[in-house]
Amino acid sequence: MTTSETTFDPARYEIVPPRTFEQLRIGEVFRAPSRTLTDAHASAFQAVSADNHPVHYDVEWARAHGHSAPVVHGLQVLAFTAPGATLFPHIIGEVFIAFTGLACTFHAEVHTGDTLYSQLEIIDLTPEGDNGLVTTQVTVHNQRGDLVLSGSHTYLLRRTPSDAIQHG
Repeated sequence: MTTSETTFDPARYEIVPPRTFEQLRIGEVFRAPSRTLTDAHASAFQAVSADNHPVHYDVEWARAHGHSAPVVHGLQVLAFTAPGATLFPHIIGEVFIAFTGLACTFHAEVHTGDTLYSQLEIIDLTPEGDNGLVTTQVTVHNQRGDLVLSGSHTYLLRRTPSDAIQHG
């Protein structure tokens, strides 16, 4: 063991070095690992959401109403845009203040067995006094390349004080 390793410091165990609001760039993309939805995921979401509409679990009801299979709940698909599934929250580290908003549009049905690929792309950086607003475009595609969800998230971050930028 080297001298620098003799004192354990959990703060040194960062996944990636954190960056400030000023170090973020429009066009940066943060992808989540792919995930294949199973019946267990759909059942767990049904239990958490208390949504008991048969379109989400009843094969025969779904087919009788024009669906090829039960439809994964849209809010469950939206959950695939959670920034914590990407490196984004690790990148922004301690400057994060709040997740302030989201919007989304559903483009296609998702069923169990589908594999989803989500990403966040920084599309706007707006300084607001001591803070800054980050807007990301979010997308979710399935294994066939179909866009199943698109939308946006906004996050409020602390900015680097201007004297620290000028003298640092």
